[in-house]
Amino acid sequence: MDSDVVIWIIVAVLVVLAAVVAAVLVRRSSAGRREEEQRAEARRLREEAELEQIEVRRREAAAAKIDAEARMAQAEADARAADAARLQAEAHQRAGDVSSSREELDERLRRADEIDPDVPSEGRSDGRGAH
Repeated sequence: MDSDVVIWIIVAVLVVLAAVVAAVLVRRSSAGRREEEQRAEARRLREEAELEQIEVRRREAAAAKIDAEARMAQAEADARAADAARLQAEAHQRAGDVSSSREELDERLRRADEIDPDVPSEGRSDGRGAH
């Protein structure tokens, strides 16, 4: 073999090795860049999520406040309904008492008319007679 051929073979092997090394380095470099881009994207997503989480918490607090106000309004309405029912029951009771009192009064007036010699017994259309 000729020394020029050996040199060309060695040069070719060195060029192939250099190309392989360069490809490996480029691949590692692009993988590193890709990882760094992924890290940056993950950081950006976390920052956005953190901002959105603050907004979600604000909306949750607003919803909880409205729920508390609704519960308070319902409790007040229930209390007013209970008061109304109690007052209505008291009104019915008093109406019944008044009715009994009215009946007793009418009975006393009728009895007074019966025993009063000045009240004629005929012509009494309302049960008491004319005065």
